[in-house]
Amino acid sequence: MVGAIVLVLTFVFDRSSEAEWLISSYAIFISLFLFWDMIQTLREKMYGVDILAITAIGATIAVGQYWATLVIVVMLTGGETLEDFAANRARRELSALLERAPTMAHILKGREIVDVKISVVKPDDIVIVKPHEVVPVDGELISDSAEFDESSLTGESIPVVKKRGETVMSGALNGEVAARIRATADAKHSQYEQIIQLVRDAENQPAPFVRLADRYAVPFTIFSYVIAGTAWAISGDAARFAEVLVVASPCPLILAAPIALISGMSRASKHGIIVKNGAVMERLNSVTIFAFDKTGTLTHGDVVVSEVVIADNFKKDEIVQLAASAEMSSSHILATSLVAYAKSHHLKLLRAKNVREITGDGVFATVGSKKVIAGRAEFLIKNKIVIPTTDKNSTAIFVAINNQFAGAIYFIDQVRKEARATLRELKSTGIQETVMLTGDRLAIANKIGASAGVDKVFAELLPKNKVEIMQKLNTGSGRVAMVGDGVNDAPVLATSDVGIAMGARGSTAASESADAVIMLDDLSRVSLLRKISKRTIKVALQSVWTGIALCVILELIAAFGFIPALVGAGLQELIDVTVILNALRAHRG
Repeated sequence: MVGAIVLVLTFVFDRSSEAEWLISSYAIFISLFLFWDMIQTLREKMYGVDILAITAIGATIAVGQYWATLVIVVMLTGGETLEDFAANRARRELSALLERAPTMAHILKGREIVDVKISVVKPDDIVIVKPHEVVPVDGELISDSAEFDESSLTGESIPVVKKRGETVMSGALNGEVAARIRATADAKHSQYEQIIQLVRDAENQPAPFVRLADRYAVPFTIFSYVIAGTAWAISGDAARFAEVLVVASPCPLILAAPIALISGMSRASKHGIIVKNGAVMERLNSVTIFAFDKTGTLTHGDVVVSEVVIADNFKKDEIVQLAASAEMSSSHILATSLVAYAKSHHLKLLRAKNVREITGDGVFATVGSKKVIAGRAEFLIKNKIVIPTTDKNSTAIFVAINNQFAGAIYFIDQVRKEARATLRELKSTGIQETVMLTGDRLAIANKIGASAGVDKVFAELLPKNKVEIMQKLNTGSGRVAMVGDGVNDAPVLATSDVGIAMGARGSTAASESADAVIMLDDLSRVSLLRKISKRTIKVALQSVWTGIALCVILELIAAFGFIPALVGAGLQELIDVTVILNALRAHRG
């Protein structure tokens, strides 16, 4: 760019043949550079439009239009600067996340506050977050209350007030008063660091943006050569050939798609969605089937007690109290939910002795003077407990007290309140079918699927079965997107055309396998991402076609000799600006 400016000044103040020779040499050098780049593109079996720029430079030199040559060179060398400016503007949310990343934390050790690198912070450390500082790690608030700006995580501009005991996500901006939090994760496994890593991955994986424009490169190039050749042949003036090719510069095609796609990625990140590269936006736009995992995706993943059925001679509170006491030390999701249910009903948990847990089946324990067996129906039957006929498709803990069946505690996985609306929104964007893939039993899966509003349910699946079904879905005419959150979802996320991970509660493996990660525990962001992708591609195509249309109009006018080469080069620069401004609209709703 600097070299081109020097040439402009040289030509303005020196019209000698030496100046013309210098401009020609520089222009030929730029052409050779573009030619080499074009060869590399062809080796990748892609077809670019740089040949038009190369031909335009050669033609203007051949007919002695040095001013036009100079403007084309300035335009091409300045195009990269113009593109970088627009891309940086579109990427500002992504860049802001990196710039705001904390590197230090204030740890309370005894009565002293010590500044350490955030990599040193461990779970249970007491972290002091000073006013207007970014929370360095995930934690639990131990101050009475504090106000946090979570806009960089959720997109919500209104600060939220947290009370003692509530979760504080790393990346939130503290308010006016210092806050104390107890770290619940180290920096590497905290929310904000995961976002930062995803952003870095997105930055380091440039999308093949130009593919969107290159679909039109070959016909546009052929059309331009036909117009230019025809104008030369009819007029007999070689300058007419140069004038047409000057206004056929490929810059609008080269710039339009990348800037629109980066703008769309930036808009998504503003709403807590990290898209790993622009090609994802293009694929997501053409998705026709959406597949969902059940637990933690369509449902909250936290089961709750739905019903307690008691046998004769037993009381509800007695069964819940004894079963919860026996299960108190278990980490199983049903046991955790049962203990929480007992506490919420103010039932005192008793000390359990001789506790023996059989993983996947149930638990033996002595609570007070009573022997308790709690677990699956098959587990009680195996231990010679006679239980009444029951719906074995339901999720339940069956309880026996002193070798006599006492009752059953049933659980349900709650469907997200936004699930049905999300699926309805997806249908409004052109999605033809929604399916659910789950390892749960068919009866439960059908119930959840009906409640969420999915079209088709596949149940009792292992991870490899999910991959097989995804491959079958992919054999259709449309693309398939998969939404999941667990370790077992990683293979199917990688297999799908577009993998979307619910990263707020999901595993690192799922996030790494996915093409896009939703950093919030909010399923509605899936339909929002789909809408953003639709608008982004629409704006990108509008920009490409606007550039092509304006170029074609100018080519036809130039073919009749009404646009001198120098004027045409200037008009082409105006087209570039128009296309860039239009492409930036993808950043707005």
